[in-house]
Formats: sequence, structure tokens, C-alpha cells
Amino acid sequence: MIEKFKQLPELFRQYLLVTTNYWCFTLTDGALRMLVVLYFYQLGYGALDIALLFVFYEFFGVITNLFGGWLGARIGLNRTMNIGLFIQILALGMLLVPQVYLTVPWVMAAQALSGIAKDLNKMSAKSAVKSLANFKFDQHKTLTSSAMNAAAEARLFKLVAVLTGSKNTLKGVGFFLGGVLLALLGFQGAVLAMLVLLSCILIVSLLRLKQDLGKAKNKPKFKEIFSKSRAINILSAARLFLFCARDVWFVVALPVYLASEIGWEHEWVGGFLAAWVIIYGLVQSSAPSLINRFSVKAATASNKEAKMACFWGLVLTLITALITLGLVSELPAFWVLMIGLAGFAVAFAINSSLHSFLIVHYASDDGVSLDVGFYYMANAMGRLLGTLMSGYLYQSYGLEACIGFSVALLFIASMIAIALPNQGIKAKQTA
Repeated sequence: MIEKFKQLPELFRQYLLVTTNYWCFTLTDGALRMLVVLYFYQLGYGALDIALLFVFYEFFGVITNLFGGWLGARIGLNRTMNIGLFIQILALGMLLVPQVYLTVPWVMAAQALSGIAKDLNKMSAKSAVKSLANFKFDQHKTLTSSAMNAAAEARLFKLVAVLTGSKNTLKGVGFFLGGVLLALLGFQGAVLAMLVLLSCILIVSLLRLKQDLGKAKNKPKFKEIFSKSRAINILSAARLFLFCARDVWFVVALPVYLASEIGWEHEWVGGFLAAWVIIYGLVQSSAPSLINRFSVKAATASNKEAKMACFWGLVLTLITALITLGLVSELPAFWVLMIGLAGFAVAFAINSSLHSFLIVHYASDDGVSLDVGFYYMANAMGRLLGTLMSGYLYQSYGLEACIGFSVALLFIASMIAIALPNQGIKAKQTA
């Protein structure tokens, strides 16, 4: 196995190292979230107290993505990725204290560190793909320059789709893993097991990951953390509304509704959401072929980025609107949600994967993490706003209002995408 790994092209080996690093981090991140929720629920904490544990996790995602991209461009993505791993190990270490010290403020601080670590790791992994997607295969040597560019864009889309989709699949697996580890090892035993795993990954990463990965040739100034690219600013705004639209009913409203109105036990709610995330991740990994199959006919022959992003955004908007109409009608709410969530998973996964590809495509080759960090700052801001609105809208007006508000946000995201500039990406190139 080691010999086969050594025979691979250097850049491809780097991609595998980055992906493995990201996978292991994501697996433990999902498991930690479920561990915290279940453990503190067992201790008798209320839903609001448990929700507060994750506020700093989301808030610091906004800060980290904004400054992390600048840091990655200055010191290299390998270092920001390794810093993320180290901070996550510190966060896990904070949770190994005796139960009497596991107060809400202490765990909130640990979750703040975990949020910083997660977004440093994610920003580093997705920025690194821009650099690592440039390796050439032998079969491309005879292609023309334009064909080589098309093949490079196709390969970039596939690599981003696999990285993004597998991340969400593993996050769902992590939800299951957290419950299993809690049952088998207890809270501290589970945390210790994840700490040991990440420590091993950090050692491998320090030894093997390329030292100058993603470092800008010209050191960017601190004031350059805000993107000057019109394309990235537009895409970031669309991303903010897209993820706010998801979390405005997914974070609080949906799980509470499934428990209180549908009558599911907490284990069923957690298991269902974990399975949904896994399916969502699998669809994301297949997004290039799905977009190629449907966009050629549906997004008109020119297939510009703006039309592709707007088309799939409107598909998602329509599906979400149908869920809302189904809930306010006399149709069985259970089946409306089950069928609607299946359609939502497919459409949202395609939208998310397409956006993830476009940010890597639009990002500058030199100091790519600056653009990617700014973009995921908008993503984190959307998640934070969606989380806050989800609790307020559900408590005040119910699930139907949350999903109805999501429809409006999705429509805005689709209209923003219309303004995206075209840089020659065609659906047939993303096959």
C-alpha cells in the first residue's frame, strides 16, 4: 500500500493527504457534536442550554474564515490545516476535565475553539484543491490548449465535488459514531479516543504535507482580507442566503417538529438527520454528472455559470415552496416532509456543490485562500443568521413560517446568482 502511494504523482499524493486529513477531522467533528448534545441531554440540560453550547461554534466560524484565508496566503495552507488540527486537539482536551467542571461557559469555550479549528481545516482543504487540481495525466498530453483547460476545469469540479460530498457523508457518519462511542466508552473515553486519532493525523500531516502549499508569492496585507473580485462578492452573497435558507428550518425547527408534532423519539430524530446528511453528501459527490445531465437541456445552450447557478437555485426554491404548500394543506405532514426532504436533499446538494466549485474556479491562483476564506465567511454568517432565525420563527409562528421564509431566501439567492460573470465554464466540461 505504501509503495503504491509513493508511485502516484506528487500533487495527487498531496491531494490524498489533504482529503484524508479533512475526512478524519470531519468524522470527529460530527461525532463531537452528537456527543455533546446527547451527553448534556443525559445530564438534564434543556434544549436552549444545549443550543447555547454551539453559538460560539458558529460565530467563530465567521471570524475564522475571514482571517484564516489571509493567514493561509501568508504562511501556507499546510500550516493553517495543521493549526486547525492542533486547536481541535486542545478543544477535545478541554472536555476531558471532570464532570463537575463541564459547565456551560467551559463547554461553550471548547466549542468556540472547535469552531475555529473546523473552519481553518475546511478553508485549508478547499483552497488546497485549487493548487492540487493542476496535475496532468498522460492521456492529456496530446490535447490542444483549450481541451486541456476544459479537462482541468472538469477535473477541478470532480475533486471539489468529491471533497465536499464526502465531507457531508462523513459528518453524518460522525453523528452515528458519536452515539456509539458514548454508549461504548462513555463521554471522556470517546473524547480521548478522538484526541488520539487526531494526534496521529497531525503527526502524519506535519511530516508529509507540502510546506509551501497555497502560499502567496506576494505577502497579502491585512486590509486585503475583503475580496475585491466582483464574481466572488456576488457568489458570497448568494452563498449567505443559500445557507441561511437551509438552517432557518433545519437547525432548530425541523428536529423539534419531528419530536413534538410527529412524535419521534430523540434517537429517531438524530438518526434520521444523520441519514439525511449522508445521502446529501453522496449526491454532492455526484453533482458534476447530474449537472451535466440536466443543465444542457434546462439551462439553455450557452450554459453560463450564472444561468446554471440560477437554474438550480430556482429548482430548489420550487421544491421548498411545494413543501410549504403541502404542510398548509390537508395532506399528511409526515409524508410531505419525507418526500419533500428527499427532493430538497438532491437539489440543495447540487446547489452547494456547484457553488463550492465556482468559488475555487473564480479564486485567484496566487493566495487562493484569501478568496475562499472570504466566501466561507459568508457561508458561516448565513448559518449563524439561519440558526438564530430558526428558533425565533418556529417558536413564534411554527414550521410552516420557517420553510416559507426559506423559500424567500432561496429566491433571493437565485436572483443574486444571475449577476455572476461568465468565465467559460460549460456543463459539458464538468462531466
